[in-house]
Amino acid sequence: MNVPADRKYTRSHEWAKQEGDLIVVGISDFAQESLGDVVFVEVPEAGREVEAGEAVAVIESVKTASDVYAPVSGKVVEANEALADEPELVNGDPYGAGWLFKIEPSDPAEFEALLGAEDYLKVIEEES
Repeated sequence: MNVPADRKYTRSHEWAKQEGDLIVVGISDFAQESLGDVVFVEVPEAGREVEAGEAVAVIESVKTASDVYAPVSGKVVEANEALADEPELVNGDPYGAGWLFKIEPSDPAEFEALLGAEDYLKVIEEES
């Protein structure tokens, strides 16, 4: 299971990575594997204010549809528009080209409170 140590995670299987003043968000390798082949991704619009834990995106796979939750509160400043034409990027590169959106956080402490890679691996073990 690929769980890069350079980012934080949520119990609902989102990852968050700090890039300058922004937080880049995607779903973990575990999540994309659980979903199966992704066929559609609905990302939030830039400018949308979100709260940590709020459902802000939807990923549909051949198996199911799943909400994606904001790991931190703030303003969505960019969405990965490439996913409209290539939703399979979420499966092929969940930690790179398959990112979902970027948030300008309103409370940086929320990012620090997210799970580290080691703690996230324990969450995966509990669910497996």
